[in-house]
Amino acid sequence: MKNPKTARTVLTFALSMAIPVAGIAQISATAIAPTPIAEVATPAATEIAPTPVIETAPTSAMAVVPLDWQGKLRFHAESAFGPWAVAGIGAYAGFLQEINSPKEWGQGDAAYGERFASTAAWAGIHGVLAFSLDSTLHEDPRYYRSQIPGFWHRSAHALRGTLLTRTDSGGETLSVWRIGSAYGAAYISNLWYPDRLDTARQGFVDGSITLGFGLASNLGSEFWPDIKNKLFHRK
Repeated sequence: MKNPKTARTVLTFALSMAIPVAGIAQISATAIAPTPIAEVATPAATEIAPTPVIETAPTSAMAVVPLDWQGKLRFHAESAFGPWAVAGIGAYAGFLQEINSPKEWGQGDAAYGERFASTAAWAGIHGVLAFSLDSTLHEDPRYYRSQIPGFWHRSAHALRGTLLTRTDSGGETLSVWRIGSAYGAAYISNLWYPDRLDTARQGFVDGSITLGFGLASNLGSEFWPDIKNKLFHRK
């Protein structure tokens, strides 16, 4: 790895880790008090989130308790490094090992460790950026299920929940936390990949794949509880 690229990687990663400080500081300044309560595709595991909030129709802000910054930190930490997420990281690293991607890293235990560490680092960067953005911009990262019946309506609701997000005050806005973290993590993590993969085009592709995984996660959150209830004959 060339020295200029190594320095750029370290600097960019350090800047991404410093963002939460600014976000938390802004929260304190605005007096929001804590609430009591490709070749390389990005892994779906890091999109595993805590149980979604159930939304009743209409979609106006109802009795939803907003997350404070500590709650958002826990949310993203679980999404990145919860038990299921770590298992997914390991499985995804195994998949990359199987298809020998990137081929420059070769095979063997050391190569698998490199792929595992790379995927885990991506998950960490993604979580840091997501937490930084939703804390600073007062966005709610949770997915709210729809109770309006109809497969297509609920599927459209899941898509809408990928591109738009609730705010802490109960409104709705562009999901900057999701979009920014998806593309930001893709471009940053590609810095330590071989030069042929460290391109603007590959970063865009990887970021778009991450958004696709976000949609898949929302669809799972929307429909899986119903499927599970039917499988276990729950009313």
